[in-house]
Amino acid sequence: MFGSPSRIRLGAVLGINQTLSWGMTFYLPAVIAGPVAAELDQPEVTILGAFSWALLVAGFCAPRVGRWIDRHDGRTALLGSIPVIAAGLAVLAAATGPAVWFAGWTIIGTGMAMGLYDTAFATAAGRLGNEAGSAITGITLVAGFASTVFWTLGAALIGWLGWRGLLLVYAGLMLAVNLPMVWLLVPPAPPRARRQATATAVSRSAADRRAVLLLGGFFGLRWFITSAIAVHVLPLFTGLGLTGAEAVGIAALIGPGQVAGRILEWTIGPRINLLLRARLAALLFPLGVLLLLHGGVAAATGFAVLYGMSNGIMTINRGTLPLALFGPEGYAAMLGWLAVPVLLGQALAPAVTAPLVAALPALDVFLLCGAGAAAAVLFLLPLRLPSG
Repeated sequence: MFGSPSRIRLGAVLGINQTLSWGMTFYLPAVIAGPVAAELDQPEVTILGAFSWALLVAGFCAPRVGRWIDRHDGRTALLGSIPVIAAGLAVLAAATGPAVWFAGWTIIGTGMAMGLYDTAFATAAGRLGNEAGSAITGITLVAGFASTVFWTLGAALIGWLGWRGLLLVYAGLMLAVNLPMVWLLVPPAPPRARRQATATAVSRSAADRRAVLLLGGFFGLRWFITSAIAVHVLPLFTGLGLTGAEAVGIAALIGPGQVAGRILEWTIGPRINLLLRARLAALLFPLGVLLLLHGGVAAATGFAVLYGMSNGIMTINRGTLPLALFGPEGYAAMLGWLAVPVLLGQALAPAVTAPLVAALPALDVFLLCGAGAAAAVLFLLPLRLPSG
């Protein structure tokens, strides 16, 4: 059920790598945006706009990184991403205005394309082939704590170090902890696997291309909705009639819900058909929205847990579904293309949905999000796993 010790070890090491890389990139703006905007005398929307720009850069680079990994090795891309991210953090620490700030996030966006989940999943698949599913689950299970760890750590350190000092400490951690860990504990891919990846040109059938479009539609729509909720979750919860303290407490349950979903996938998931459990997990989000119709703290708590579980399992599915549907050959390039709608959705959703959130009652916004999540499930229905 849990996989061999080598798979568990690989999943744990890559999970720690992803915790560090996600915590010091994706979850960074929530901690530093306010202090940076104040010191640089810039609107916070400009500071956060640079992060959206980084996601667009990552989306542009992701297919190219994926093709490179298929020709070479995911471990090499992971190793390369770490100094790139560290350099971007150092540039941010030196920023005195928007130009350098955006330059730093451009570098970080490139590093994110090189070193976040898709590369870790490809690294696991390069060593374990079709058996990488349990390692991918382990990676996301460990990395599920990235936001909790780095929001807490960042909030504790920024008052002592300032935002510039915090960025430099993070850059040092990337080089002093993340880099040697990946170098020493993630084994290189077998030479034979490298030769096969280099020599084999993967041509996709019409059915495969259709499946790619369906997966891209599902992940793109879901991540668009998830990103919109992530930015507006506190005002949306207070719009349901919760107090500020209740909204914060319930929003904090989304992270544990993600981890709970990944534990469920780790323990029970292998007994159920992969596509069936992906569809069921995707439905947890709209089911959670229906609970909100009852109103109150209990309903909001149920939504937060189900929503978190759905998102947690969806992150695993982003690695396991393409592997099961298309196999390990060309897997990294496939993940790179599937990352494009995800990153575009993450970059555009906060700004695109802000007028909607401002104009509609909170419950109506949640119901629209639930309807969108239910529509996303339709993309999964035509998919079929290969026989045999």
